Amino acid sequence: MDTTKKNLVNIARKLKKANVTEILQNLSGKKTRQWVSTLLNQLVKEESLVKSKQGRNVYYAVPEKIKLLGKHTKKKFLNESLSEDTIFEEIRLESPLFTGLKENLESILRYGFTEMVNNAIEHSKSKKIEVSFNEINKNITFEVRDFGVGVYRNIMEKKKLKSELEAIQELTKGKTTTLPHSHSGEGIFFTSKIADVFVLDSFEYRFRVDNVIKDVFVEKINPIKGTLVRFEIDRSSNKHLNRLFFGYEAEPGSYSFDKTRVHVKLFKAGTVYISRSQARRLMANLEKFKLIVLDFKGIKTIGQAFADEVFRVFLSKHSRIKIEAINTSETVEFMINRVEKPK
Repeated sequence: MDTTKKNLVNIARKLKKANVTEILQNLSGKKTRQWVSTLLNQLVKEESLVKSKQGRNVYYAVPEKIKLLGKHTKKKFLNESLSEDTIFEEIRLESPLFTGLKENLESILRYGFTEMVNNAIEHSKSKKIEVSFNEINKNITFEVRDFGVGVYRNIMEKKKLKSELEAIQELTKGKTTTLPHSHSGEGIFFTSKIADVFVLDSFEYRFRVDNVIKDVFVEKINPIKGTLVRFEIDRSSNKHLNRLFFGYEAEPGSYSFDKTRVHVKLFKAGTVYISRSQARRLMANLEKFKLIVLDFKGIKTIGQAFADEVFRVFLSKHSRIKIEAINTSETVEFMINRVEKPK
């Protein structure tokens, strides 16, 4: 490192946290702001300094004083000619949260964040989009907020569904999109699976995926306009995107998203039985997959009509598809086994 750069690092160490103006004031000789900014950014790339944008100011510090910079970044954008990748790179270069971040975590955050921002850009019809990153107690979070049509209402309208609850049900299956010619419908599905906790709020409903306790929830909330996505993951997580994607291949090595897992409790009607019509709702559009895993966690029993619709009628129509039932209670298992399977 040359003498000038060493001097800049020493000034940052002395000031503990400083912007370009404060560093200029401590430099001897006449130097331009642009010249100092260029050298400071070189030092950031060399990891001799870290930086954080707070409001209109950019602050610099030596790595051991990174806590002084804080790890909260929030930005607002007009939804005009936006690029999700550009927004992520802008935040990554400005936020100390990414300093020392493991490669697997950066890949996960890049994937989840850009997928959610792309949804807001292309689907929400919102005039503005707000994004933020934060780190609290070693949990990294990001939020993407728009003020548009709302994800559930958009799906409900485009898919001609009866309610926002049906839209949530459809969303949990994977491959659900309102723009089939340009989107695969995988973004929300996989982002919700790779997070520790994933929350999707829109108008009166919240869909929450808690992968720590391996459960999902739907609840009513105080209404918000548009959509708010919240993603949370432990900074020390060893999750990898590739392992996630491989887990949704019906045949290992096929590199195809042809396996899905559906939580049956989201389709529950009443407290005991699930009807044939609910079974049809459950299985709607699942013919796109080769292997369907039905998770019966939280379901005590099912109706005969439901079991017949899923394990006889559906499989009779789609003989190439396999259905695997997991987390079944004794009574659910009994009802499934009573069904006359297609030959």
